[in-house]
Amino acid sequence: MKWTDLWGLAWRGLTRRRVRTGLTALGITVAVASMVIFLSLGEGIRKVFVEQLGGIGPDIQVSLSGFTQGFAPQPNLPDKAVTDIQALAPELGIKTVTPVVMTIRGSLDVSQSVVLYGLPAAQGIGAVFPNSSEAQGRAFTAADEGKGVAIAGAKAAQNLNLKVGSTLNLNRRNQAKVVGVLAPESGLVDNFIFLPLNTLQKSEGAEGRVSLVAVKLDNPRQAREVATALSKKLDLEASTQSDFLSFVERALKISDAVRFGISLISLIVGGLAVANTVMMGVFERTREFGTLRAIGARPGFVRALVLSESLLLSLVGGVGGVIVGLVGIWGVNLYTQQLAGIDAAALTPRLVLLALGISLFLGLVSGLLPARTASKLNITEALGRV
Repeated sequence: MKWTDLWGLAWRGLTRRRVRTGLTALGITVAVASMVIFLSLGEGIRKVFVEQLGGIGPDIQVSLSGFTQGFAPQPNLPDKAVTDIQALAPELGIKTVTPVVMTIRGSLDVSQSVVLYGLPAAQGIGAVFPNSSEAQGRAFTAADEGKGVAIAGAKAAQNLNLKVGSTLNLNRRNQAKVVGVLAPESGLVDNFIFLPLNTLQKSEGAEGRVSLVAVKLDNPRQAREVATALSKKLDLEASTQSDFLSFVERALKISDAVRFGISLISLIVGGLAVANTVMMGVFERTREFGTLRAIGARPGFVRALVLSESLLLSLVGGVGGVIVGLVGIWGVNLYTQQLAGIDAAALTPRLVLLALGISLFLGLVSGLLPARTASKLNITEALGRV
């Protein structure tokens, strides 16, 4: 037998058992699609943070617990830290120092969850997010400090049905009137609701404390050096944007491993289905393999034929899984766009290659035992079977 006939024989062997082959390919498709969808969430979130945080937010943020310690936005940093940083501004090339109070307002309905972000009204939102602009209403003024006013991000306004003049309940005793709605900027800031610093401190019972201090520099390229100096001089955690992105990357790698572990269960089941299908094919085609050996096919050719069938079956399932996964990613992004204005999932080239590579690996491993069995068939016994 010619080696050039190998793939044609393998394809004909699979298409002879269409129902069994189709069901096995479907199982692999579902397994690969679930892996693609799970891992695409990590890829999408990476893109969101890299693209949307690359040019917004503070150059440095100072807090009691940095990202390496699991940063949480509780207002636990004394106001004194703000004056300490301001005193170092001329020495370190600091342009603006902005105290910030952050709190997450959660809800059973995810679309109703928002981030409340308090900062000095006199400085305005532009002190931390310079690209923000009001689509409706007005910006903060110095006279707003301590008053019940708020400016809503575009997505937060949409999800909470807020417009200029709406009333936002902060808690049972505190309310804020919406005086502005921001133009869409990024999927993250769009979900913020901004309030004057003292207003949010009072609402949260955090007078005299802040969550972090946002620092803008004359030269953002010196962020690492300035952050190190602030940490040493003030005994606080000073983190740069690159620190934040590194923290996000580490967290996503851990979540990727968890999601891949979950997907691995279905992938193993899919691999067992391939092995079962190919092994049954070997037993059903004993006479065929015996005939191939009788007309001159070497054991290596028979082994390669069975492995080729296994690889073809896995490849078809892998390609189907990528296509179904793409549809699933579209559905996920449709939901997250409505919820937060971001694409939370992304099908990247490395994810496609990973999915196809794992499919082929499964096919190879699943076909080893059936291929070995087929190559060791005794010609006389094989031809004698009915």
